[in-house]
Amino acid sequence: MYEFLKVSTDGKVGTITLNRPDVLNAWHSPMRRELAAALEAMNADEEVRAVIMTGAGDRAFSAGQDLNETKSFDTERAREWVEEWRALYSAIRGMTKPLIAALNGVAAGSAFQVALQCDIRVGHAGSKMGQPEINSGIASTLGPWLMKEMLGLSRTIELTLTGRMMDGEECHHIGLIHHLVAADQVHAKAMEVAGELAEKPPVAMALNKRRFAEMTQPGFEDALAAGSRNQKEAYASGEPQRMMEQFFAEREKRKQNA
Repeated sequence: MYEFLKVSTDGKVGTITLNRPDVLNAWHSPMRRELAAALEAMNADEEVRAVIMTGAGDRAFSAGQDLNETKSFDTERAREWVEEWRALYSAIRGMTKPLIAALNGVAAGSAFQVALQCDIRVGHAGSKMGQPEINSGIASTLGPWLMKEMLGLSRTIELTLTGRMMDGEECHHIGLIHHLVAADQVHAKAMEVAGELAEKPPVAMALNKRRFAEMTQPGFEDALAAGSRNQKEAYASGEPQRMMEQFFAEREKRKQNA
């Protein structure tokens, strides 16, 4: 049913695995559509009471946006891209069941944003997370809003402007990772947490989830509107295209020298 995901259930717990390990589970348009559909299907399944999201392999939850897709965007495609993210993020925000991120590795950029929109995050010391878009010439809007809600303005500014990645220890220290365990225990801990949440009263769970979505909806809409404006302006300048071409050229040079 899915080309870029693996989907399974174990009792009351559903698991969605991002499955493009050859590109560190980075997403493109087809994968985003599949993920939104899988989340909506899990949400509609009366047998499923909690959902885990994780990545294939042991290197990455997801490297975020596949730059092979975005390197040739024009201004109109950049605007459409933001709307594709709206659809996925709305599917996440519309979940009436708890969503647990099992961070088996790197969660960068939009993957960091997806992880922050999950209810509980389980990771290990190598679960690096951050908002490195600036290094690709991509403006950040939703990520800074999410970080400000969770971390405050000062740290949000530092992380956004530097684009640096945080390791699992730092993420745990500042509250972005709730459970820090050994790398080989991430899935087991996520299953434990999901199992506990699956036993909570489902109506109260759904009402709590809905209230959190209501409380944050104005900020979410503002961030997406800013994203549409900023991505259009950024791509009109040509800077993202230049930075991504530079990235691919440097990567190819490293391969040739290896």
